[in-house]
Amino acid sequence: MIPVAASEVKQDALFDSLRDLGSVIVAYSGGADSAYLAWAAHQALGSQSVAITADSASFPESHKRDAEEFARESGFRHEYIETREFDNPDYVKNGPDRCFHCKDELFARLEEVARERGIAHVIYGVNVDDLGDYRPGQSAAKIHQVKAPLVEAGLTKSEIRELSHRAGLKTWDRPASACLSSRIPYGTPVTIENVKTVERGEEAIKALGFRQFRVRFHGDLVRIEIAPDELERALAPEMARAFTAIFKPLGFHYVTLDLEGYRQGSLNAVLAPL
Repeated sequence: MIPVAASEVKQDALFDSLRDLGSVIVAYSGGADSAYLAWAAHQALGSQSVAITADSASFPESHKRDAEEFARESGFRHEYIETREFDNPDYVKNGPDRCFHCKDELFARLEEVARERGIAHVIYGVNVDDLGDYRPGQSAAKIHQVKAPLVEAGLTKSEIRELSHRAGLKTWDRPASACLSSRIPYGTPVTIENVKTVERGEEAIKALGFRQFRVRFHGDLVRIEIAPDELERALAPEMARAFTAIFKPLGFHYVTLDLEGYRQGSLNAVLAPL
């Protein structure tokens, strides 16, 4: 008898818990976790699940296209909802709790939709590994009673990728992603203008063939983080010229490459002494 992988047991538990919910709205960004959750909800609930994406300036247009494509290929219902976090001064001032205000706006809007349509629950794609990171958005989820089925099933990031791969989901190895506002250091106001500047820079780096990277906005200086396994290519003189050609026209006076490479949540380093 072929042993059943622990991740498959967890997936079965996930499907069971989703069925028990009856009907759901999935907060769907198109990243590996939310894509897997939207697929799983569709498998378990069919037409009783709908994936909804925030239509926000902080969400890259390329990510919207990816989210739409995956939804079409997977056959689940997908919609957008406008969020207005940029109208909130507490969000714009960009304190360490910025993510809370973003998720508070999103979950409040999804609650409204659920109430209007008679949908029982809102769910989102946080996983077990996320619990150890600094994520103020999880506090907003608790306030709005948003459920976390991946956590309840005990699924880790690597298990989600493994199960996605087995299911033939193209999102299984999608690089980690976060909203564009996460590229702006705490204390620097988040504006539609500066997140769109970051977006243009990241799209240009993607066009150069890099896969995992971040553009960090520091006023007149841009700090480019490239994944360690791609850093050697980024250090080549021709890449220095390419980066300069991209970022100088975007208004940056100084173009820098971070020698530590890409690491998730690097801007949270300033919070360590707290």
